[in-house]
Amino acid sequence: MDCLHFNSYIQSITKSAVSIFTPLLYMAHLVMHNTIYETLLEAPGPQGSLKGTLLSPFAKPEQVILIIPGSGPTDRDGNNPLGVNASTYRLLAENLALKGIATLRVDKRGMFASSAAITDANAVTISDYVEDVRSWITVLQQRLENPCIWLLGHSEGGIVALAAAQEPDVYGLMLVATPSRPLGEVLREQLKANAQNAILLDDAFFVINELEQGRHVNVQNRHPAVQHLFYPAVQRFLIDIFSFNPVHLIARITKPVLVLQGQRDLQVTEYDARQFKAANPKATLVLLPDVNHVLKAVNSDDREENNAAYTNASLPLAAGVVEAIVQFLTHNGNPKAKRPLFN
Repeated sequence: MDCLHFNSYIQSITKSAVSIFTPLLYMAHLVMHNTIYETLLEAPGPQGSLKGTLLSPFAKPEQVILIIPGSGPTDRDGNNPLGVNASTYRLLAENLALKGIATLRVDKRGMFASSAAITDANAVTISDYVEDVRSWITVLQQRLENPCIWLLGHSEGGIVALAAAQEPDVYGLMLVATPSRPLGEVLREQLKANAQNAILLDDAFFVINELEQGRHVNVQNRHPAVQHLFYPAVQRFLIDIFSFNPVHLIARITKPVLVLQGQRDLQVTEYDARQFKAANPKATLVLLPDVNHVLKAVNSDDREENNAAYTNASLPLAAGVVEAIVQFLTHNGNPKAKRPLFN
């Protein structure tokens, strides 16, 4: 299991510049602006190209949101082969385009269309992902004549966004369902949340403690689930990401920040969002009461209903998600922008 599969496996056991320019028509949704441009972009990677999709209501948008994917083998649409088919990022991009906002959603290095960027998808660090963000920013600047660039990080992608926040060409951040605590702490909480994991907690917690100390662990004699979860190839990445404290990162940011959190999220909690706000009082905090981790509406505490939303791409994004982003950009967007956002 590579490092990009890691949190998706956690989820399963705790839940028991080259382009192709294509106009897309959204006649049923747009009255005055009925053309949305879909452009396939490439950015330089370590060994080969990174790939992504720019979706924009304008040929030359004045601002672009770069969507940074969450953990696991998550593709540019927000799906992965380990049980997530919610198409969250695609739906987000399409809905934002209808509001006059361009997005770039990307495949991570070593994965999907970006598989040529690196031969071993395990051989990554958060700094590597920040380097990829920097590469995408350069492509957007060159192609779109220096647009205002925002980073939107979902889940683990929020940690990458925080780590990249000091890049001079990043205008601001949007942290969506992003943990505020070090991931070792979050992982312990996720494992404990499922009573069926009781048999493996001692082994799992021992391994987490060792990784937090920067030490690789021989898991051969551990519980089979722990062996799979902390497979040797993923440990280098875990040692790296466990060293990041997101609250410390956000405290140093002076740029505009949106913290967007659903209150029916089974993986990241309202506590995380409030911790971000406490560490950076100028951040905009939006809590959405019936929204889960993949930004779909969930109307009860039924875990089966919540989990079902992860596999249903036909479900629209929950009410309030797109609106919160539009409102944030309206109040904090590029003051040089000549085009207003759509109503």
